[in-house]
Amino acid sequence: MLILPLAFLEACPGIGLMVSGAVLLAVAAFLYSEQVLTLTQILPMAFVGACLSDHFGFYLGRWLGDKLHNTGFAKKRASQLQKAEHFILKHGTGAIVLGRLVPAVRSLVPMLAGVSGTNKLAFSLIDLLACAIWTGGLGLLVVSLDNLVLG
Repeated sequence: MLILPLAFLEACPGIGLMVSGAVLLAVAAFLYSEQVLTLTQILPMAFVGACLSDHFGFYLGRWLGDKLHNTGFAKKRASQLQKAEHFILKHGTGAIVLGRLVPAVRSLVPMLAGVSGTNKLAFSLIDLLACAIWTGGLGLLVVSLDNLVLG
């Protein structure tokens, strides 16, 4: 199934800046409307993909630490990283929840939370909540698109 890898890729550090969440939404809506998969099949896969990607980014950030800013990746995306860092500073731990919902910073916030030294347990708990909210929103969008097409 494509749902889990697409959910992972659209929030993966680096790759997520190039893979749009619209692709995941379109695939999920298509599979749902064609009755290939139900929401009870789509949403858990999306949730797991999102959580895995966020945690990958978080632990990558913890591993890289301040060295992140000297990487080629960071230098090429300096303005996007600045926006994400400002976002984290402005919203604190709430940035983890908000960051999951904002496509422009979704793939960067977990990594920067790791760089900033956010507590592992706190990140995991907040991220589970963020991914649950995001998954619920995905479900609402999938059903709404299906109703628009069929309605």
